[in-house]
Amino acid sequence: MFENLTRRLSAMVGRLRDRGRLTEENIRETLREVRVALLEADVALPVVQAFIERVKTRAVGQEVLKSLTPGQALIKVVRDELAAVMGSSHRGLELNVPPPAVILMCGLQGSGKTTTSAKLARLLTQEMRKRVLLASCDVRRPAAIEQLAQLAARIGVPAFATDPNLDALTNARAALEEARRSLRDVLIVDTAGRLAVDREMMEEIRALHAALKPAETLFVVDAMTGQDAAQTAKAFAQAVPLTGIVLSKADGDARGGAALSVRYVTGAPIKFLGTGEKLEGLEPFHPDRMAGRILDMGDVLSLVEEVERKLDRERAERLAEKMIAGKRFDLSDFREQLRQMLGMGGIAGILDKLPGFAQIPEPLKAQVNDREIKRMIAIVDSMTPGERRRPEILNGSRKVRIARGSGTQPADVNRLLKQYQQMEKMMRKFGKGGLKGLLRAVPGFFGGPRR
Repeated sequence: MFENLTRRLSAMVGRLRDRGRLTEENIRETLREVRVALLEADVALPVVQAFIERVKTRAVGQEVLKSLTPGQALIKVVRDELAAVMGSSHRGLELNVPPPAVILMCGLQGSGKTTTSAKLARLLTQEMRKRVLLASCDVRRPAAIEQLAQLAARIGVPAFATDPNLDALTNARAALEEARRSLRDVLIVDTAGRLAVDREMMEEIRALHAALKPAETLFVVDAMTGQDAAQTAKAFAQAVPLTGIVLSKADGDARGGAALSVRYVTGAPIKFLGTGEKLEGLEPFHPDRMAGRILDMGDVLSLVEEVERKLDRERAERLAEKMIAGKRFDLSDFREQLRQMLGMGGIAGILDKLPGFAQIPEPLKAQVNDREIKRMIAIVDSMTPGERRRPEILNGSRKVRIARGSGTQPADVNRLLKQYQQMEKMMRKFGKGGLKGLLRAVPGFFGGPRR
């Protein structure tokens, strides 16, 4: 998300960073550039106008023009106002109510409500240790009931047995009673969507809200809908008091206009970003950090938190003990590090949070993808245990066999061995580095272009 906006604004940041002097004309030119970049990112026009006006008011005052480093001061103003548009600071779920706390999910059909409900249930269960019950009240679409039941089974969370022959309100009350009976901490209610906002849909969501008295009413919006997202969000906010926004499919849109529009239009904070189809793909939304990412300043803090959440601690400790004991970092260890990177959302997801990623040429970015990681894992999988322990025995005939077994070329095997050797040196140097050592090696990890 935000790739196009980041590319435009990071170039602007580069020009401003070392400016020792700014004039009002310089600032006007910069703001025109920012305005065009925001509109191209599909940010709603009223949001763009309000944002530019606030930046202009601060930029032409003492804060920037009288600063010893006016370029840096203007960058800070733009960053602060970007964060303010998206909500300034992270707002978590407010579940401090007598159990069960009800979370009501709403949004249009196809916005990702059902998958997001399951992702949220997984997060609450595994990271917050909550006892969760999932319930679908989408009685118009029996497939949605079955989909939620299947997703619930995958994450080990019970799903309420919705009766499609009863209306949504009756099912919702029964689900709430079941949550109380089974002593659940949280009840997540997935509601019906429509292809467009209509009166019947709004009446149903109002009735469900009145009956369930939810602690949280989350509006799920597809990040790829751009300015339409703002209008839909506004309609829902007028129907029920929204407490938060979830931006789904955030990895599928290069523009990101929805994130900069829905918060301004509804007044409700963006609480989560949903990415991909995997049920692990839901992360807390931090406006200040996202503003830094938009300006290509990176988001290392979120990356560290992600490592903490998703790193397999037991395996990491075993590797650390192995390194401390002076044992060799072999190809099996290398493969395990690659697998853990995939588990964290892949190499692109990691690099996206590092400063300066937007400045990497597109041809080089295209090489940095999960397909390459999977290719490398396949090559190691085609080796014998002895070859993984002692890579030095890999002669020409063995490399040909490994390439044939992994569907690659001998040149690919040679490239992997070179990358492994770089990583082995890094692991020897950093000792207990583990995945952190691998992250330090990332800038030169993929070498030259593929043949």
